[in-house]
Amino acid sequence: NVSNETKLRVLVTPMTSQMNDMALTSRKGFSPKQNSRMTEVDIEKREVDDGKSEEKPLVSNAVSNSIPTGAVPPSSPSKSSSSPSTFADAISSNPDFFAQASKFSFCFVGLLLSYLTWGYMQELIMTTKFEPTQHSPDGTFPSAAFCVFSNRFLAIIVAMIAVKLRHGSIFQNNVAPLKAFTPCALSNTMSSWSQYASLRYVTFPVQTVFKSSKIIPVMIMGKALKGAIYPTTQYVEALFITIGVAIFSVFAQEAKEGKAASTAVMGLIYMLMYICFDCFTSQWQSKIYDMYGRQNVDPYQMMLGVNSSAICITTAGLILSGDFPVVYEFFLVNPNVLVYNVITAITSASGQLFIYYTIKEFGPIVFTIIMTVRQMISICISAYKFGHVISPKAMVGAILVFGVLFYQIRRKWMAKKAKDSADVPAASVVGGGVGNNGSK
Repeated sequence: NVSNETKLRVLVTPMTSQMNDMALTSRKGFSPKQNSRMTEVDIEKREVDDGKSEEKPLVSNAVSNSIPTGAVPPSSPSKSSSSPSTFADAISSNPDFFAQASKFSFCFVGLLLSYLTWGYMQELIMTTKFEPTQHSPDGTFPSAAFCVFSNRFLAIIVAMIAVKLRHGSIFQNNVAPLKAFTPCALSNTMSSWSQYASLRYVTFPVQTVFKSSKIIPVMIMGKALKGAIYPTTQYVEALFITIGVAIFSVFAQEAKEGKAASTAVMGLIYMLMYICFDCFTSQWQSKIYDMYGRQNVDPYQMMLGVNSSAICITTAGLILSGDFPVVYEFFLVNPNVLVYNVITAITSASGQLFIYYTIKEFGPIVFTIIMTVRQMISICISAYKFGHVISPKAMVGAILVFGVLFYQIRRKWMAKKAKDSADVPAASVVGGGVGNNGSK
């Protein structure tokens, strides 16, 4: 019995081992030849690898091996992600910056287009020799007052629309009475008339540079009307600007042939009238804001009040001087001049709107920079289109004037920056910092 049992065990054991190997081979996918060459360690390693592969998600090996457990696998690299970010992506990542940049570009382009076109048309109307008429045998436009009238006529329409949209009515919600605007309306009308009339005697570049010297009358009017006190720095700046204007005016007029001394004197008188009246206008408007409060008189109401009185003044002047029939006769012979006047009126009104919007969004310093750049460009355009010669000596005067103007801008900017930096700590100590809405 023992020998038979031993023989049976010898026969069964290899058979059992072979059956186990065949089962393992079919489960693991090994071929018999592969299984014969694999060691026990290899089989265990394959079992471990198979166990891990059953737990992995169905993703590519390169991606799955680099992803930590629980992390979201990144999307496969595409052509767009490898390329540089587009302009749309840059805008979406910096919406506030691009919004401000768009507003600034809108203001910059609007101001330049309005006032460069306005200045060009102004010189074109007043200096061009058109077809002569009975009352204008030399062919020049007969009435500077009508140019002022056309500007005020469209400006009052724009102001009425703006006030109606903003306040719901045109005159009912105005705190300041119309008579309060009459003095500055008269001075504004006279300054505009002097500006147009001066172009018959001086060139547009001389007029533009000469306007920069109005800082002295502004200081005089401010001291007389409001008792303002100015630091010594502003007096020094005014002195250098006056010197630069004098240099430019003298040598620019010398380069212009055919201008008599009496003509230059008349041009100087008109320019002095323009500066004095214009300075009174700005100072009186500031006085209106102080009397009735800026919260009660917005820029559009100021525009409406000044132009309402100005249109009455210019209309009365045209009737008393008899310029209406003379201008009408001139338009019949030269209809293109009527188009020029319409363009001048449109750009004058749009320029006022851009002034208010620019100052509201960016403040007076940025506005001053834009307008100073506009003056420089307008001089170049006028010299190119109308053949004005600017000598090197005159250029020295212009550089001196604009150099002082940009220094003024820098000084005001630094003063504003220092004031803002000083206000922030004080506000954080007194008021507990900035609120949720960003206001101090």
